[in-house]
This record gives sequence, structure tokens and C-alpha cells, in this order.
Amino acid sequence: MKKIILLLPFLLASLSIATAANGIYNVRDYGAKGDGKHIDSPAINAAIKAASTAGGGTVYLPAGTYLSYSIRLKSHTALYLEQGSVLKATIPNDSLHYDLPEENPNNQYQDFGHSHWKNSLIWGIGLEDVSIRGFGLIDGTEGITRGQRRMNGHPSANKAIALKECRNVTIRDISMLRCGHFAMLLTGVDNLTIDNVRCDTNRDAFDIDCCANVRVSNCQVNTPNDDGIVLKCSYALGYAKPTEQVTITNCHVSGYDVGTLLDATYQKTQKAAPDRDGPTGRIKLGTESNGGFKNITISNCTFDHCRGLALETVDGAPIEDVTISNIAMRDICNSPIYIRLGNRARGPKELPVSTIRRVKLSNIVVKDADCRYASMIFGIEGHPIEDVTLSGIHIQYRGGITLDDVRYQRGTNPFFTRMNERVNDTTERRIRIEHADADETARDLYDVPQMEKGYPEPSSHGILPAYGLFVSHARNVTIDDIRLETLREDERPPVVLMDVEEVTLRHIKTDKAAAAPYVVAKEVKDLQIVDFHGIKDVKKEKVTDLEIKK
Repeated sequence: MKKIILLLPFLLASLSIATAANGIYNVRDYGAKGDGKHIDSPAINAAIKAASTAGGGTVYLPAGTYLSYSIRLKSHTALYLEQGSVLKATIPNDSLHYDLPEENPNNQYQDFGHSHWKNSLIWGIGLEDVSIRGFGLIDGTEGITRGQRRMNGHPSANKAIALKECRNVTIRDISMLRCGHFAMLLTGVDNLTIDNVRCDTNRDAFDIDCCANVRVSNCQVNTPNDDGIVLKCSYALGYAKPTEQVTITNCHVSGYDVGTLLDATYQKTQKAAPDRDGPTGRIKLGTESNGGFKNITISNCTFDHCRGLALETVDGAPIEDVTISNIAMRDICNSPIYIRLGNRARGPKELPVSTIRRVKLSNIVVKDADCRYASMIFGIEGHPIEDVTLSGIHIQYRGGITLDDVRYQRGTNPFFTRMNERVNDTTERRIRIEHADADETARDLYDVPQMEKGYPEPSSHGILPAYGLFVSHARNVTIDDIRLETLREDERPPVVLMDVEEVTLRHIKTDKAAAAPYVVAKEVKDLQIVDFHGIKDVKKEKVTDLEIKK
């Protein structure tokens, strides 16, 4: 027995060497404690360096809590968080703190968080063959914040995972909690896989920016205060690069209270995001949109207690060849479908006006959608959205809006003086609208704020004159096999078309108030209406101002 005891340190050392030789680098062999008291990032970085020097390997975090500052990934390495391990961002001090943000001469063309990578809990630049895996937790509750906030006189981390100009990257099985501005900022990353990740965070979850050949699958993403899964194509790299060849499938996005996705209580007490609209938590293309979005497929996803699908381009980028199918939504707090072309033109030089073409949405069901904002296809004058098909769609809206609500509304954009208040009563959600004083002039019912230069958001246009579908500045639009219904009677028409060319409405069924028209068409060319329940078929080459009631 005495000989065994004397030999034990030698045997343990031999085991450590053998494990490393097999490509597994246990961070405890490099000094990590995992006790939630000591700072373990120096040991983790030492293990990563050792793995990289040896040509690659897996850096292993066994069960425990590892307080950490910046972890610097290297090529051909995997960071593996075992079940029961917590990588915890902690508060910086005078001797140890997070890496500082690097210089970026293109910082002014996108938000601060998009423009820097080193100021993160985990970061890598110019790497290949990298993975972050395992069933452990990345916890940013203490040390990761939005912006450039300081703790103990030192900057906090701005995001949990940040990768720039990398290739062959896999992020799989991990959980993430309260991860600051972005849980993941992935910029210029090609051949990217994100699979089976649970992310419950206070701002953006997955920002996939200027990336190619991307697969996002089987993820649960909860972000009440910002976007869930969002594709972007900013100018952060110093050049315009498209986000292309992307599939997003079998994912769930939501706006539950932060932390209640991971603890499986799914609480819904939060009713608004910081912009004072409802919880965010959606799948979105944009807003940063310099390089383009091409060949995008989104399928088999669910939305709950959040905003709807948003396809936005406002900085000169094309959106082309997008298919979205098999989507189920509940408790949607703005437009279930928002396809928006604008001209904010944020970039280093004069930019072309954005374009949207060849977009197809099918097999979408929505229950309990906000009554203020219809689904929208919204271009700008002289620059129509083109070649859009909506088919197999059933949307249930809350309803209850009057025409006077549209005329006298007030809100956040230049037409309004204060935000419409979204409240709950004992039986259902409703909107409290404060009508204008008697000496104020109501605006025209169809004078919809264009907000061409502004931030694209459904609420920026105010309460729309249609409850179901609003199409403006578009060409070659097909609406087929659509059901629009309201929980309460709504005085607005189901469909409004304004400045639309080549539009077909086919196999449509809607609810409507007795006095409301089914369709309002203004400045429309080549209009066809076939099998629209309640009205006769219509075929007109040009319409200036038409209300179709029967």
C-alpha cells in the first residue's frame, strides 16, 4: 500500500501526459480549479496553446464552475464543456480583465458591438477548424454587458462568442445565459454549423454576419429584448460580403422572460423590449445590410410571445432567392410577416438602393397576432419589391381597431406624439388608443408613414389601414390560399394594395366588418382576383382608387 501511495503522483502525471498525447487537454492539468472562486482563464488559454502547438486537440472542461476573462481560441482546437461545467464570465479587476476591443476604421458603419471581436469572453480571428461543444453552460450574467460598460474601472466583455474571418466552425450542444450584446457574433465565418444550442439571453442571440455556407438547426433561442436568429451583412470587415447559402431549420424563437427558457418555466411577464414595442425574439434578415442575402432557406420553425418574421434590407444590399416554409407562430406582437425595403444607406460611400426579389413564403400558421400591424410587403417609391409569393397561410389577428384609431393614432414615429400603450385586461390583450384633441386634424386613412430613411420596424409605420395584408411599392406579387381572421370585429379592410403592379389574389378567405370593403386598391396595375370568398372575380389593367365590397 505504501508503494502505491508513493507512486500515485507519478501515475497521475503519466495519465495526464497520455491524455494529452491522445488529443485531450484537461484544463485542470494546466492549473484550472473549477471551484467558482479562482480565475481559470489563464489555465484554459494555456491548454488551448498547448493543443495548438501540438497540431490540434480538444481542450476539456470537466464539471465545475470556471471563472473566466477572455479565452483566445486557436486553429484546429475544440473547446469542450462537459455536462455540469459552467464557463462563467466574471467581473474584471486590476490584475486580470477582458481583452480590449481592437481598432476598426469602419466602426461608424454599424453598431459598436458589430465592429469588435476581442472584447469577448471567447474570441478568435483568422482561424480554421474550430469547435465549441459539450453540454455545459456559458454564463455571462456577471461579466458580459452591452456596449462599453466598465466594471472596477475596466471594460466588461461585450459578447460571449466572437469569431471573425474563420472557416470550418462548429458550435454544438452548449447552453448560454445572459450573454450581453450578442451571445454569438460570427462575422465572415464560412462553413459554419450551429446545432442543438439553447440560448437564453438579454440581447441578440445569434448574429450571423457576412457568412457563407451556414447551417443553424435544432436550436432554442430566447431573446425578449432583441433579435433571436438574425442574418446580417454589415461593413465591419471593411468590404461588402454577402451572407449566403444559409439554412435555418427546426428552431424555436421566443420572447419569454430572460432565464425562463433554460429553467423551462417559460414566463411571459415582460410585455415590451427596450424600444417599447413587444418582446423581440424573432428570426430576421437585416438590419445591417451592405453585402446582400442570397440563397436563404428557413423551415420548420416555431415562434412564441415575440415578433414575427422580418426580411429587411436598407443599406444597399439585395435580398434574393429566399424560401420560408412550415412556420408556426403564437402570441405575435407585431407583423407576422414583414418584408421591408428601405434606403437608410449606412455605408462608406454612396450606396445603391436595396433590392428584394424572388422570395417565397408558404405553409405558415399564426395564432393571436397584434391587431395594429398587418403583414407587410413594403418597398419604396420607384424601387418596388419584386417576385414575392405568399401561399398556404392562415393568420388569426386580435382585431378590434376602428378607422378613427388609424386616423388619430399617436406613437413613436413623426406622425405621433407618444407610444400607443399595450395593456392587458382581465380577458384579452387590447390596445389603448388616445384620440387626438378636437382641434387636431386627422390624417388621411391611407397616408401610411413610409419611413424610407428610418430604422425598419413594423411599428414605425403606425397602425395600418388594413388588418391582414398591406402591400405597397411592389411588383409581381402572388397571394394564394390565404385565410385572414379576427378575434374581434375590425373596421379595416383585410387587404390594401398601394402602388402595386402585377398582383394576383387567389383562393382568399377573410373576416371583415359589414361596412368594410374586402380589398382597397390604389394605383394598381394588372390586378387579378380569383376565388376571393365574398366577391366576384376581378381582372383590371389599371386601378386608380377602388374599393371592392362584393
